[in-house]
Amino acid sequence: MRTIILILIVSISTFTKAQTNIVLDTIYANDTKNVALFFPEPIRQGITGASNFVFTYNREKEQYFGLLQAKPGKESNLLVINKDGSVFSYILKYKERISKLNYFIPIYSNIGNEKPIETDSVLVKTSEKDIGISTYYYQKYCAYLLDGKQRIGRIMKQNEDIVLSVENIVFDREELYFVIQLENNSTLDYDLSFLNLSIETRQKGKKKSLQTLYQKPIYIHKLPSKIAKGKMMRFVYVMPKFSLSKDHRVILELNEKDGERNLKLNISRRYINNPN
Repeated sequence: MRTIILILIVSISTFTKAQTNIVLDTIYANDTKNVALFFPEPIRQGITGASNFVFTYNREKEQYFGLLQAKPGKESNLLVINKDGSVFSYILKYKERISKLNYFIPIYSNIGNEKPIETDSVLVKTSEKDIGISTYYYQKYCAYLLDGKQRIGRIMKQNEDIVLSVENIVFDREELYFVIQLENNSTLDYDLSFLNLSIETRQKGKKKSLQTLYQKPIYIHKLPSKIAKGKMMRFVYVMPKFSLSKDHRVILELNEKDGERNLKLNISRRYINNPN
């Protein structure tokens, strides 16, 4: 009996330490303005820890946002559970004057899931420690971008029903994220040999020439080796942050394995220097 009690105490202690390692963001609110929180999935439940904070959301019809108001008093916390079981938690504080009225909550900022995610017994669950903090962050942020609908402009090239396009270019921390789409509208599968990102420089002078320098990605998310006929795939290239001068541009070069349906997509420097 003593052994069981000892194990229980150790387990509770370990769980408490794990929870205290999570640093929660703080959201400020007052009683004169609505603070809107937009979540990646519809809100299923939202609870505040004190009565001087009120979080309202549509309980009858699923919606992606909720409104927060506060009265003067001690700080509290907000717990929100999305439709998919993702759990979000924040510290709440009253502030007489607030400047930020809208919070767009990214999916990777959740602190966990309401239910444990079941995995195949053959697969090993990937953890932050196993793959490194940076790679873990890239995975989460790339997945978030692929779930989003944000676009930067019309950047595309087509050759024999193979369409290569860049949907979005996003700057985050010290990296540029290229959200790329490859569409196969042909009647044959497309086997990918390589997709390279390079910077092309136009040399000045009497004899104009081009110099192309390959840029190695830091991380590649969900790059396919084959696009089946009639299918489309989206993936992300993560590159170190860079900017371009007037005589530079980015080239995406797509090459087919054992085929000739190759593409070169030019990306203007204005998209690189002004990402989302």
